[in-house]
Amino acid sequence: MNGGAYTPVPRWADRLELGEGVRWTDGRIVLVDILAGRLLSAPADVLSAPAGDGAPDLSRLDVVAELPVPLGAVAPVAGRPGVWIAAAGTGICLLGADGTAEWLARPEDSAAVPTRMNDGTADPSGRFWAGSMAYDAVEGAGSLYRTDRDGTVTRVLDGLTVPNGPVFSADGTTMYLADSARGVIRTYPVDPATGELGGPSVFATLDAGSPDGMAVDADGGLWTAVWGEGAVHRYRADGTLDRVLPLPAAQPAGVCLGGDDGRTLYITSAFIGMSRPGPLDGAVFTARVEVPGLATASYRPEHGS
Repeated sequence: MNGGAYTPVPRWADRLELGEGVRWTDGRIVLVDILAGRLLSAPADVLSAPAGDGAPDLSRLDVVAELPVPLGAVAPVAGRPGVWIAAAGTGICLLGADGTAEWLARPEDSAAVPTRMNDGTADPSGRFWAGSMAYDAVEGAGSLYRTDRDGTVTRVLDGLTVPNGPVFSADGTTMYLADSARGVIRTYPVDPATGELGGPSVFATLDAGSPDGMAVDADGGLWTAVWGEGAVHRYRADGTLDRVLPLPAAQPAGVCLGGDDGRTLYITSAFIGMSRPGPLDGAVFTARVEVPGLATASYRPEHGS
């Protein structure tokens, strides 16, 4: 490929404190600024512009909703346009088109240390998965939760520190989960019928930086933002490092594959904790890649409710 292939360029004027949870859905990207509790989307006219042309677009992201609690990630709810299932505050809620929240559970209300929800996604079977972490990243204080189609929220893993992802293989039988503070990405077998997890295996261990948000492509490759290293990695399906994309931002936090052909890589970043952020820290970037991504899965509640 040429014409800016694999060269990340900034696309909007926004600089996000903690930009993560980027997803391609319904012909647009959505993403969150976690601590600000904001759900954002890209204007349709910007999405029609060619990515990777080397010229930043100075328009701004649209605010879809704003919560009074941190917003870790969302997934669309099937059959309910404008409604999202969200990892927010201390639990899981349905976020309406008018910005109201219908809480399914707040399992971290009783946590021993102040804790918030972090990254999350829907799986191909229609469940929603999301992790939690302590605000000050206390070792082992994080968990992973599964929201089943009947709305039941279950803690399925504990002892994590900063969980990111999860993301799933195309058939939903493998889950990838990053424990960012420990620099490791693990895989877990998944029973698509029940959502039960098998034992973990190490997929990749990073020598520097922390694996953060992730995305799986159509060849089974895994993309991950590498926090603290100013880079995005692609791993082959066997876990070997395939490609490193340098980024002009120190703290890349989230990735997804989208666009009309699925071959635009969207990358979020953050300026949180930086005493002197650079001009592109907190920006959202795009790059053109060769292998398209998978379709974004929806949460599919039973009986459409």
